[in-house]
Amino acid sequence: MKYFFLILLLPDLIFAQEVNEVTFRVKAGNIPDSTGIFICGNIPELGDWQPDKIPLEKKSGNIWERSFTLPAGKNIEYKITRGSWNTEAVKKDGEIPGNSKLVVKNDTTIEIEIEHWKDQFHYTLKGQVTGRVDYYRNIKGEGILPRDLLVWLPPGYETDTTSHYPVLYMQDAQNLFDPYTSSFGVDWQLDETADSLIRNNIIKPVIIAGLTCTSWRGSEYSDNDTGFAYMKFLVSKVKPFIDSTYRTLKEPENTVIGGASLGALISFMLAWNYPDIFSMVICMSPALKIDHIDYVKNVNDYKGPIKNLKFYFDAGTDSLDSRLKIGTLKMIKTLESKGYKMGRDILWFEDPAGYHSEASWAERVLRPLHFFFGK
Repeated sequence: MKYFFLILLLPDLIFAQEVNEVTFRVKAGNIPDSTGIFICGNIPELGDWQPDKIPLEKKSGNIWERSFTLPAGKNIEYKITRGSWNTEAVKKDGEIPGNSKLVVKNDTTIEIEIEHWKDQFHYTLKGQVTGRVDYYRNIKGEGILPRDLLVWLPPGYETDTTSHYPVLYMQDAQNLFDPYTSSFGVDWQLDETADSLIRNNIIKPVIIAGLTCTSWRGSEYSDNDTGFAYMKFLVSKVKPFIDSTYRTLKEPENTVIGGASLGALISFMLAWNYPDIFSMVICMSPALKIDHIDYVKNVNDYKGPIKNLKFYFDAGTDSLDSRLKIGTLKMIKTLESKGYKMGRDILWFEDPAGYHSEASWAERVLRPLHFFFGK
């Protein structure tokens, strides 16, 4: 009977995943009484980097705390905010720190002491925008939150009034052109890079239209009803507005969509679902198959004819991008099984010094620009 009892329990022992309780305890000074303290990070339990989603509970005095049950071995990256990226915790000199990191190994309490916040410093950082950017504020769409539309125009657009241009549509526009508006104080420098490549006759002149994200970013950039509402908004409202306002080449062979992380996921979805609108997609550090996300399955289940699409994929080598790389390579393999060819339809680049950040995407964004718009 003892052996039988052990055999019955053995599968549960094998398949039970060890979990640990991780408590974040924040001692927060120099804040208004009405202010809340939030934690945000790279996993759903920490809000997928939404700065106002996961509040900590106020304890005695200026102590804030919250506990999470997390799988052993989980790689955590996180920051502390007062509810927005403009109020994140910073160093004593105002410098914006990198992500704090933790590998879950056992029950633990993380003690964090904060005295300084981003909005309490006057930054000398200026809006280093190269070229002309037009701003359209508070554009509304059904089923999603309002957002801004930013349109960067290539050199020569205003003087050469007869030429028409391809268009690159991008997610997270607040991070593309201006370090002053970027979530982490570093922008993609997409304006500088595109301007230099165009002026040096390396790529064709291109219009870049970017949409800012909202506090619903995680939902609006995902495979759900909100994500499909966002896609409909971009296709049925934003693109027609761009085509009617600017001198564009409207055909799919001149229309590219792109983004990073979840922005890359929704960009891939837009290209995959609207190949009559977009023919190329930029996926930088894409969240195509990770945790609860699996868009590889959607592509694998597709049984129709090959779509007229080209794909750029990349990833760095930090903890998050290493995980994202696994799903990206599975997507590439699935696309190849559908008839797409590496080098012709697909470009893949692994950045050995890259990590999941605007700074790294700025370093390598010239690659997809050259792949899709190169002369």
